[in-house]
Amino acid sequence: MIRLNRMTDYAIVVLGALAHKRGETIATATLAELTGLKQPTVAKVAKILLASDLLVTQRGVNGGYRLHRPAGSISLVDIVEAMEGPIAVTDCVEGAADPCAVTHCCFMAHSWNRVNLAIRDALDAVTLEDLTDPAQLFPVRVTADKTANKGEYADHDQFKGGASDVARLN
Repeated sequence: MIRLNRMTDYAIVVLGALAHKRGETIATATLAELTGLKQPTVAKVAKILLASDLLVTQRGVNGGYRLHRPAGSISLVDIVEAMEGPIAVTDCVEGAADPCAVTHCCFMAHSWNRVNLAIRDALDAVTLEDLTDPAQLFPVRVTADKTANKGEYADHDQFKGGASDVARLN
């Protein structure tokens, strides 16, 4: 199973909280309150993100962290690679620190890099801004039709039968 580790998940939560603050410098204690994470966890995640140039820090009384660049220019691949290293489903990918011992006789070795690149491209297509604004990630076409009974507007795409179906839900 392909799965992000817990610290990567926490990093996305911390970055999301900072994205909502739109350039404000936020203290570690405040980030812990905003995210529900323990302060040492926030500090550990922030240290890694700082080293990866995803965050900048400000010292002093009003010190804390803020995003190094706009949320729309931070992709999921940036975050995952900062927290976990290069994206690799298997050890036989280009640049692997500990390459697979059977690569020389494996007929699949050349194909795995394509899989890794596809995963990387998919993660690169999603930004932190997309994650903090679900409408960006999953745009929904909403059409407004007046319902027969209540004069309210509803998303009609899911009700193919018309206003009477919407009215039954009210």
